[in-house]
This record gives sequence, C-alpha cells and structure tokens, in this order.
Amino acid sequence: MTSGQRVRQIANVLNATTLLGLLLAKCARTAVHTGPRGLMIATGYRWHLPFAQAFTVGNVVLFRAAPAEALANPALLRHEEQHSSQYAWCLGLPFLPLYFLAAGWSQLRTGNPGSANVFERLAGLEAGGYVDRHPMDPGPRRKRRRPAGKNARDGIEA
Repeated sequence: MTSGQRVRQIANVLNATTLLGLLLAKCARTAVHTGPRGLMIATGYRWHLPFAQAFTVGNVVLFRAAPAEALANPALLRHEEQHSSQYAWCLGLPFLPLYFLAAGWSQLRTGNPGSANVFERLAGLEAGGYVDRHPMDPGPRRKRRRPAGKNARDGIEA
C-alpha cells in the first residue's frame, strides 16, 4: 500500500465513513474481505438500492457479485477506489449530500445520474458502467418578444 492509500484509509476511518460502510455491509449480510490498496471488499450485496453493480462507503466497496467476480473487474474496482478517495477529500459524510446533488444535476441535464456527475466523471464513467451522454436538448427555443413600439436595433421609439 502506498503512503497516499494509507492516508486515505486512516482519513476514512477517522471520518467514520469506513465504519458506516462496515455497518452497512453487516446489515446487508455481505461477506467482507480484505482487498487491495487498503480497501475492504463486501460481496453478495442484495438490497435493491442503490441500483449499481458496486458502490463505495468509505474504504468499503460493496459488490453484488461473488468475491471472485468482484476482483475480476479491476476497472470497476479502480473506479470505486476513486470514490473512496473522494470520501477522504470531502472529509467523510459531506460526500453523500454532495454526491446526491451532483447525481440530481446529472439526471436533469442528461437523463441519467452519472454522465454529468462530477464525482462519476472524475472516477471514470465507463469503468463505473456509465455512458457519457451529452446534455439533453432543452427543446425549441422561444423567440423573445420585443417591446411594442421599439426599434429592435437601437431601442428608439418607432
């Protein structure tokens, strides 16, 4: 483990998000294993929310897959590791409302919670299973009405 990964691990223990992740893993009855780079891997997550194939709380990465399948997708694990670092940078729990605001903004702009979500973009959209969509077309633009009796070019009464 690098010194940066160790600092992230300690930060996420101190800011209580790793403990929250372990509590969530226990409540969801997942199997927790020591993972690479200071991460903990919880496998067999069965709850309906969130809809993702994997998600992170602190240094705990929760996978729907079995242990062998979870580690067989290194790109997804790296993506989730980036979220672990984001928890540390956001000082823990503030990451959650910031993430949900970014997901809502993305949903409004693109029709999905990931494409315009700054946290997902920084973690790598494709690795996280997201499609890079452009902002949705806002629809036809309405012409602005000019005030009656004004010349459009110079604003002088006609």
